[in-house]
Amino acid sequence: MGGVRKLAVSFVVPGPCGVAVRDRLKNLTPQDERVLRAVGEHQGALASGDLKARCADGLEHGADTWAARKRELTALSSSRIAGAITKATHDQWALARRCQAAHIQKLAAGINMLRHRLSLPIGEKGTKRAAGGYRSKSEWFRKSRRLAMLEDRHATVVAEWQAGRVRVVRGGRRLLNTRHHLAQAQLTEGQWRQRWEAERWFIGADGESGKRFGNETIRVTPDGEVSIKLPAPLAHLANAQHGRYVLTSTVAFAHRGTEWADRITANRAVAYRIHLDTQRGRWYLTASWQRPVVKTIPLETARARGMIGVDTNADHFAAYRLDPHGNPIGDPRRFPYDLSGTASHRDAQLRHALTRLINWAVRAGVAAIGIEDLDFTTEKTREKHGRRKRFRQLISGIPTGKLKARLVSMAAEHGLAIIAVDPAYTSQWGAQHWQKPLATPHRTMSRHDAAGIAIGRRALGHPVRRRTAPPPHDRSDRAGHRTVQAGPGARGREGTRPPATDRPPGGPSPNGTRKREPSAFNTVRDAPGTQQWVQDSLMHTG
Repeated sequence: MGGVRKLAVSFVVPGPCGVAVRDRLKNLTPQDERVLRAVGEHQGALASGDLKARCADGLEHGADTWAARKRELTALSSSRIAGAITKATHDQWALARRCQAAHIQKLAAGINMLRHRLSLPIGEKGTKRAAGGYRSKSEWFRKSRRLAMLEDRHATVVAEWQAGRVRVVRGGRRLLNTRHHLAQAQLTEGQWRQRWEAERWFIGADGESGKRFGNETIRVTPDGEVSIKLPAPLAHLANAQHGRYVLTSTVAFAHRGTEWADRITANRAVAYRIHLDTQRGRWYLTASWQRPVVKTIPLETARARGMIGVDTNADHFAAYRLDPHGNPIGDPRRFPYDLSGTASHRDAQLRHALTRLINWAVRAGVAAIGIEDLDFTTEKTREKHGRRKRFRQLISGIPTGKLKARLVSMAAEHGLAIIAVDPAYTSQWGAQHWQKPLATPHRTMSRHDAAGIAIGRRALGHPVRRRTAPPPHDRSDRAGHRTVQAGPGARGREGTRPPATDRPPGGPSPNGTRKREPSAFNTVRDAPGTQQWVQDSLMHTG
């Protein structure tokens, strides 16, 4: 086992802590849309200015600067709107800070790999664990120039990190760069401008427990009536008392509608957000709230009814069902998906595959799904795999982050636990110990199916290999019997036979099974001790 790294301990993934539902605002009048656009533009401008002030504060941010920014926004809107804007600003700044740290780690990984490969002789072959040297002097020279570029970029980002400077774009950097490639995006300048402005609007409000229907700024009644508390400069647009504007459209949340109704009836906090889909020309209302922290079930409880091991690949999930003792049951199952195309198409494909997987797990009666705790941060760098561009694209295409979020939230609705295991050697050891033994003329076993068994066994706490002890040297018992996976009370388990002294001569065995009688003597050594030995006279030589 030399060179094999220590495996991380499997754990039960905590369940989701938030819920979000969405419904369309239908049949809005032109006046309703004008009011929504005016509110979005006004509050969006306030959010942009607040984000600029927060980025200027950097690491000097504190409670005093936060209070000062909130007082300035309160005069132009309201206290609650100012609180929602400043909170969204802090979340956006913190997200940019985390992305900056991840970028630093990625640059450091690329620099270390370049230094390693440049230190090797030209033409030296690599191994499975480490890349080799470069194949020519020209490639070595180009990579040395790239190393200098990455080191300069790394130093710049580290200096920004230490100074607390982040780079944030309200509306999204991708949409901003699309402005320079309108032909490729098949957009006109007017269409892009409309999308850009809509993404920078801010029409949202945080929930407040104890307030009427859980939100004082954007209020939704149990009948679905939506009303908005207008900011002070737009109070003249109100059509109801206390500076409120009531929309003609009503909402009815089909998904989790009962849970949402219970919360607003009890005046518990519910946050709302209104946004415009410019491609479809539709307005949507999103309601979200927090769930109480639910304690995850113990690992032993999750393993009690077996496991489904899932191997994540670039185009499908390979799953296998195992009993509590780690034995495969039935045939492997594959759930394909296509991650090409738009983001909405990829998300729909992933949700459809996960839905089929979870429904199968519910029908199988298991309590948990075992999955790898994947993180390809060090594998995605172009410096490690060199010219293997297709392999890097394959690794980058595996949905790791989105898969974790989707699977945990969807499985929690069906009472299933998710057990994360160390992904090390699952494909290699699964193919070594399970692919060939389970392959039959009527069952095709792939390397991914065998990896699903390895993942499931690791989630159950069993080793990947089928037996933990080596086979004996011969049929004698000097090496001991193989260890078994099943417990003493399991039917059909492997074990020792009762000794012959436990039954009367010629009688049945204690457990009621019949034992084979001794066979005929095959050698002289098997003859009874009473036999007389007589020396042949022809062999006597005197």
